[in-house]
Amino acid sequence: MKTLRVAMIGYGFMGAAHSQGWRTAPRVFDLPAEPEMAVIVGRNAGAVAAAASKWGWAESATDWRDVIARDDIDVVDIVTPGDSHAEIAIAALEAGKHVLCEKPLANTVAEAEAMAEAAERAAARGIQAMVGFTYRRVPAVTFLRNLIAEGAVGTINQVRASYRQDWLVDPEMPLAWRLQKEHAGSGALGDIGAHAIDLAQFVTGLNLEKVSGVIDTIVKERPLLKGSTSGSGPSDTGLSGAAGVGSGVGSGQVTVDDIAIFTGRFESGALASFEATRFATGRKNALQIEVSGDKGALAFDLEDLNSVQFYDRTAPADRQGFRKVLVTEAEHPYVSAWWPAGHMLGYEHGFSHQVKDLVEGIVGGSAPHSSFADGLRVQRVLDAVERSSENDSAWTRVAAGVPVPAS
Repeated sequence: MKTLRVAMIGYGFMGAAHSQGWRTAPRVFDLPAEPEMAVIVGRNAGAVAAAASKWGWAESATDWRDVIARDDIDVVDIVTPGDSHAEIAIAALEAGKHVLCEKPLANTVAEAEAMAEAAERAAARGIQAMVGFTYRRVPAVTFLRNLIAEGAVGTINQVRASYRQDWLVDPEMPLAWRLQKEHAGSGALGDIGAHAIDLAQFVTGLNLEKVSGVIDTIVKERPLLKGSTSGSGPSDTGLSGAAGVGSGVGSGQVTVDDIAIFTGRFESGALASFEATRFATGRKNALQIEVSGDKGALAFDLEDLNSVQFYDRTAPADRQGFRKVLVTEAEHPYVSAWWPAGHMLGYEHGFSHQVKDLVEGIVGGSAPHSSFADGLRVQRVLDAVERSSENDSAWTRVAAGVPVPAS
């Protein structure tokens, strides 16, 4: 069997999740090639060596450029902060490596455009690139998408999507890299709002054409992390310090948004509402979407990720009502490789499904979703929301980010 040797750049929260996917997928699915966890890369030699030992990587390294240049590396998995995505991904693609890059694709539209162009050039040479919008691969989400494509809700009239968390409600939560624009690009909008945007476009098959929104920063200063004089910087450790306390040596400026609320109109004319917040007290990881059509409606909640809610408007009036469909049957997407019906899957399974789809795409020569073009499309929506907020929430076209004249 063909072997695909993988190098992962970064080793924080997403590094743990991606490692789970690389380690588990070939044990569960009959893949056309065997992924080999060859090397994990980070700046701190001791910390990255410990991560390699814990997660099952064969070796560790501290220079991603040297690793990408190696002839024995086939796939580069990027789980670093967004400010380094473009440089690493473009270099890897130009070196002939397949690339998996965490979302959002980049910190700016210009970076995302350069990455999408590099991916298009690489595709002509048989090199594949994927963005890690992992929630697409939750079986219930894929099933929901399939039902909509089959016409279960009819013509889509409205979409409601939100991603709500509460981990920043405490103003004493330290200043981590996710709260600094130069490293993260944006806050709740780009970090979790990107998932809601991608989910809405993925399940409906529709693209957002224009948006009107507002973003805000609720807590504008936070305590510095221990050992820091200006903030955490682009740490390798993802949410490093998120559960810790400040050092008592001062505070730093939060330069990203805490909350984003916006409306959107799809190319079809259907309307959508979106919310992305880290200040939804009591909501731990509530990614929710509801799609309403003239024949029915479908809804999904990540905090109940093994089911969808389905409303069939064509049923007799005395039998109408949302009903819960448990998505654990062998006929459901991805599920046949796992457990008997009713035995639940969890957050980590999406990362194994991501590996499955990527490996099959690489070996089969077909571009796996979500592509860098998909990532660019989401990046343009993020940019349009920011532009709209800066312009008194004026309707703003997604592609160019310019205000839409009043009709």
